[in-house]
Amino acid sequence: MKLSTPCKLVLALGLFPFAGSSLFAQSNVLGQNLANNVNVVTTAVPFLLISPDARAGGMGDAGVASTPDANSMGWNPSKYGFIEDDMGFSVSYTPWLRQLVPDINLGYLSFYKKMKPNQTLAVAMRYFSLGNIDFTDANGQSIGSFTPEEYSLDVAYALKLNDNWGVGMAARYIYSNLTGGVSVGGEYTSAGRSLGVDISSYYRSKELEWGGKKTTIAAGICISNIGPKISYTNSGNPDFLPTNLRLGPSITINLDEYNKITWLLDITKLLVPTPPVYKTDSSGVVTGPNGLKEVLAGQNPNVSVPQGMIQSFYDAPGGGLEEFHEIDYATGFEYWYDNQFAARAGFFYENPTKGDRQYITMGAGFRLKVMSVDLSYLIPITTQNPLQNTLRITLGFNLNKSKKTDSDNPSPDPAN
Repeated sequence: MKLSTPCKLVLALGLFPFAGSSLFAQSNVLGQNLANNVNVVTTAVPFLLISPDARAGGMGDAGVASTPDANSMGWNPSKYGFIEDDMGFSVSYTPWLRQLVPDINLGYLSFYKKMKPNQTLAVAMRYFSLGNIDFTDANGQSIGSFTPEEYSLDVAYALKLNDNWGVGMAARYIYSNLTGGVSVGGEYTSAGRSLGVDISSYYRSKELEWGGKKTTIAAGICISNIGPKISYTNSGNPDFLPTNLRLGPSITINLDEYNKITWLLDITKLLVPTPPVYKTDSSGVVTGPNGLKEVLAGQNPNVSVPQGMIQSFYDAPGGGLEEFHEIDYATGFEYWYDNQFAARAGFFYENPTKGDRQYITMGAGFRLKVMSVDLSYLIPITTQNPLQNTLRITLGFNLNKSKKTDSDNPSPDPAN
């Protein structure tokens, strides 16, 4: 991940754009192929895109169609409708960007409770501390220090429609305090606040026979962080939230009574405008009669949130090829022995022109009757990568209702 300013971490996500007659066309400005230029899509509060738990972290940061667990909020809230346990919670911790700064951390708490056999409520909190920062004025004199922090509070409702389909929705409060009110260039700053919504769906097939093995196919889709822009000052243009489309399948094969393996794939895209190329002359960027910068290639990014979501599929200044560059892929494998010991591996790919995050992940898990422990480790493809040596740990607990005999409960409530 790249740092652009104290207020933004550069992240990019992608998915297949809408196909059209110019899908493979390349835009050229003065003989320059814009599709291969570095043009990273940026948003505010990118901490919302960091993989929060170790299980998904061990599978290349893929999880939209994985089997449900306590951390489904971060990937696809509708999966909660298929969770088997009555109640559960988890705690995750990730030291972040340790190759750059020694005190950046991400913490994640999640909890779910079945209300009925087909309905589940869940809550989660994600906390991101950016460590201590010393502020100086234009002359290099210290004007104080501050520990920037960001967090989100989530609540989700999942409904299992039938044995195969489920839907879910989550609401999110977002808080981002990056400056502590310090004046920047004579302009006072404040904490940014916003609200976001996730909508999602999950499909899981009946058990099939494939090559003589019992097989289950699943698929998921989630659009997350749909909400108003966020601002840190009273002037200037506010920033988009990291509205994100994620979808993909998974296949689970039971090799025998004790061994099973799952393969999964996530394909993602940020649903925010791509930065355009502006017209320039000898004096700099050209502005029109309305005072706005004139776009040479691409489209105006200062649009509403709904327009930005739609525009994100066709506004890249490099045309269809650049739209394909905005695709991110995460794929992973998970092996279980006797539903107690797990081994995981995965791969994440982001185009070099859109952030160049490329890494391999490894992970392991251990389950007791109630408690679970998961670990993951990230290995970048490139050397001197700030994501190097990223370690995640998740501790979870899953609880079932106490089972009663028929004599203890002769007339159970069918809703329970």
